[in-house]
Amino acid sequence: MALDLASSPAGWDYASALTRTQARVVAAESASGRIGAQVRVLVATKSWDADAAVAAVRAGASLVGESRLQELDVKAPALRAAGARIHVIGQVQRNKAHLAVRHADCVQTVDSLALAERLSRLSGDAGRELDVMIQVNVSGEDTKAGVSPDEALDFAVAVQSLPALQVTGFMTIGLHSEDESAVRAGYRRLREIRDRALIVSERAQADLRGAWELSMGMSGDLEWAIVEGATMVRVGTGVMGSRRPH
Repeated sequence: MALDLASSPAGWDYASALTRTQARVVAAESASGRIGAQVRVLVATKSWDADAAVAAVRAGASLVGESRLQELDVKAPALRAAGARIHVIGQVQRNKAHLAVRHADCVQTVDSLALAERLSRLSGDAGRELDVMIQVNVSGEDTKAGVSPDEALDFAVAVQSLPALQVTGFMTIGLHSEDESAVRAGYRRLREIRDRALIVSERAQADLRGAWELSMGMSGDLEWAIVEGATMVRVGTGVMGSRRPH
């Protein structure tokens, strides 16, 4: 099946767009008392062709997120050659899990034991360790994937026990709302889950000491996510521009 991917907008300055986004991040860190937190910007390159994605990487967006594994399979060689680190930020079908293991540094959307076990087996067969994050549905919306907050910690322990996987943190898609307090409450819940995971490690019940990442917040609400402790925000249009399909 042919992929309908967008090319770079005419005259688009990726470096300037990335600088503007990074300035928002720094301002949010300062406003929330997290000066020097060094929240990372993951640039979502879904639906952009390889040339556009590589242009963003060369402008400084070394961390990129891809949502569709068929698309990633086409673009990964060029992204790798440009020096990108690749995270999968979309849902992974079990029959395409091998593409995630082949191309990604991290899969942020692990939300079932069946998927985790397949990623574990494939990673072991490939002789590599794969970073993963636990996706948590903090909003409770039926349209969003992820384990429930009440199940997240036990699930993280179960995934960490699998060979060839390393749980590096937790990921969520925030509540679709303009209500700042409601959106932030969800992000706060994810931070609390992460904090409990680190405490569990200190009690030697599970080795979750590496699970400190909080991937939360996107273009419209990254400031709210940073206030609540995000270590990574996912930005698409703000860096890539408006899509103009072929």
